[in-house]
Amino acid sequence: MPPFESINDERRRLFGVAATTIVAAQFASFPTRSGAEPAGNVATGAASPIGPVRQINAGPLSVGYVDIGPADGPTVILLHGWPYDIQSFAEAGPALAANGYRVIAPYMRGFGPTRFLSADTFRNGQPSAVALDAVATMDALNIKSAILAGFDLGARSADIIAALWPERCKGLVSVSGYLISNQAAGAVPLPPEAEYQWWYQFYFATDRGKQGYAKNRSEFNKLIWRLASPKWSFDDATYARTAASFDNPDHVDVVIHNYRWRQGLAQGESKYDEVEAQLAAAPVIRVPTITMEGDANGAPHPEPSAYANKFVGRYEHRTIAGGIGHNLPQEAPAAFARAVVDVHSWS
Repeated sequence: MPPFESINDERRRLFGVAATTIVAAQFASFPTRSGAEPAGNVATGAASPIGPVRQINAGPLSVGYVDIGPADGPTVILLHGWPYDIQSFAEAGPALAANGYRVIAPYMRGFGPTRFLSADTFRNGQPSAVALDAVATMDALNIKSAILAGFDLGARSADIIAALWPERCKGLVSVSGYLISNQAAGAVPLPPEAEYQWWYQFYFATDRGKQGYAKNRSEFNKLIWRLASPKWSFDDATYARTAASFDNPDHVDVVIHNYRWRQGLAQGESKYDEVEAQLAAAPVIRVPTITMEGDANGAPHPEPSAYANKFVGRYEHRTIAGGIGHNLPQEAPAAFARAVVDVHSWS
């Protein structure tokens, strides 16, 4: 595979993203050692939207997804979280594609063009269901194994797949580390300062919270962006591109159920009980892994030392300096893409 600095003009033209030139040129400056690393480029998020979007039936869903890069390249699947969407990968995704990777970025259930195939399907947001959506998407696209990279709920799904179905995961990039949890753990009270950080989770536990989120979801999620990434100077156009995903008719139900389930305030589906039981045991992850954290993440997140022992294969943690917040792939796309390339070199 050619080094990032050798990306040629034809590939840049083919994938149609001007920002790729800027991001790719800086990949070579990233050290691959552990410890605090500079962001290289601190992005405003003003890249061209990632696309085009395709649809495929996968499990209970019609999944909207982007598929860019050479079809025969090593496959990387990028998984977003809440309140974000695939535009978090608007720079990192095309840069990876321009370097020979097949990059797939699906919209999570309840986001963007992803829809439930049946009106009768429960709008379930529990972690096992969301992770299995990613597996179903891989199956629908005839992908046996891929590099998985994600953040927020996307990192949780990637962690789950890597832990329970390692044959589907060649390597893992997980922002904020080991995010596998269970209802019992979520029900344990935390110190007051930590509880304060989860204010929106308690808000979502109330009828007022669900009604308020349904009415004000765009304003609400913009506030979350600012709190979770206090040093990120994103513009209104960048936010608007992602906020369109929150207009999905199932968005509110899926998001509210996710947080209520995590507090033990909502039931899941029995068909996922076996998977949830395995996750409750906090399984280790054996695939090659790089975990990442921004130095200015304003969202609740564990310290790297708290989860390092959950990764028992080749492993490295990278803290990205420069005021990088929770939406690390969009705020520091070069560092995120560099981690994908590095973990791929280990597999």
